[in-house]
Amino acid sequence: MEHWKRTIERANRFFMQGDLVDAREYYLQALALAQVLFERWSDADEAVAACVISHHNLADLHLRLNQPEESAEYLCAIHQRLLQTLQDNRLAPALREAALRQSSKTYVELLNFISEHGEYPRTHRLLESVTPSTSGTATPNAPHYGAH
Repeated sequence: MEHWKRTIERANRFFMQGDLVDAREYYLQALALAQVLFERWSDADEAVAACVISHHNLADLHLRLNQPEESAEYLCAIHQRLLQTLQDNRLAPALREAALRQSSKTYVELLNFISEHGEYPRTHRLLESVTPSTSGTATPNAPHYGAH
């Protein structure tokens, strides 16, 4: 967790300084760490939060670069990952429960994005496949390490 946290904080510093190339590089590193460790992290809430924050920070970065379709891809990717986690019975119950709690956040972020930037092919397909019962209603209760 500490390595991911240091990486995301470094990316955030670059982002705030307007150095978007370096910010993207570190956000991608943070995302890779979060994905590799997703099922291995000792704290399920932290594992899911790291993955969500990494995706959402990349989405923010692509909006800053005036690339909303890329942003939509990251928002859809994490929401879809959480929905798949919810349905994967081989995963630990704690990880599935954490995914449920965070899925409400990713769903709201996706809806907010669409209301501001419009629909894209992937957002349309994803929302068509989501039913209200799979989007979750719980409020996320995971740590937040500097997403924008």
